[in-house]
Amino acid sequence: MHLSGIYIYPIKSLGGISLSEAILEERGIQHDRRWMLVDESGMFLSQRTFPKMALLQVNLIADGLLITDKKNSEISISIPFEPKSTLKKSVTIWEDTVEAQLVDDKVSQWFSEQLGMTCDLVIMPDSTQRRLKEKYAVNGESVSFADGMPYLVIGQSSLDDLNEKLENPVPMDRFRPNFIFEGGEDFIEDSWKEIQIGDAVFKITKPCARCVMTTVNQDDASKSKEPLRTLASYRTVNGNVMFGQNMLLLSGQKVKIGDQIGPIKN
Repeated sequence: MHLSGIYIYPIKSLGGISLSEAILEERGIQHDRRWMLVDESGMFLSQRTFPKMALLQVNLIADGLLITDKKNSEISISIPFEPKSTLKKSVTIWEDTVEAQLVDDKVSQWFSEQLGMTCDLVIMPDSTQRRLKEKYAVNGESVSFADGMPYLVIGQSSLDDLNEKLENPVPMDRFRPNFIFEGGEDFIEDSWKEIQIGDAVFKITKPCARCVMTTVNQDDASKSKEPLRTLASYRTVNGNVMFGQNMLLLSGQKVKIGDQIGPIKN
């Protein structure tokens, strides 16, 4: 089995970026979900409620991020890695409320215009520690603005199994993994407890529960009932639809496409 895909989503719920190699950090891959859009009250925004967010594509450039409209590349804005603002804002992501830093008034205005609602872009400063729940953590690890865990892995065979059951197959981008691997039987990742990718070691923390965001087409922001309806028919556990495995980093600094991946035998 080998690593066949590496993805980051610098701004939560916007378009993801494919990488050939990645720098690993406690909170997730470098730059992954370090930025987030929030409403006036500080509540996070996502494609669950605003599917049009899928139409905003993020790209890495030398000194920051470039955001473009997938339907009109002339609509764009660049965002430096270092925020211009020093203002802080209390933001809420699921059950967690943490202190974030506003990026720039002009940037927030641009996003407000694109989404048709007042919102702010914030970044998670290094000083903010969003701790994992104790039952999952090993050494009091923190996570970025991801839904709950620093890393997500899915086997290509698992998606192939799902697509065999769908009238219209879906791409992996519906599930927003960090790592995709090829080889092994479908859902082999469900049996793992600790894995190694290249020289890096990860702990599997829990299966990933899926939501309506998987029904948003990442190319045009249209919605349907699939693949969630079909997935629910054979991947429901305790009322949750499971697909992929969440992880945290135990050791290692880098991974790259082609790295061998597999469970660690204890």
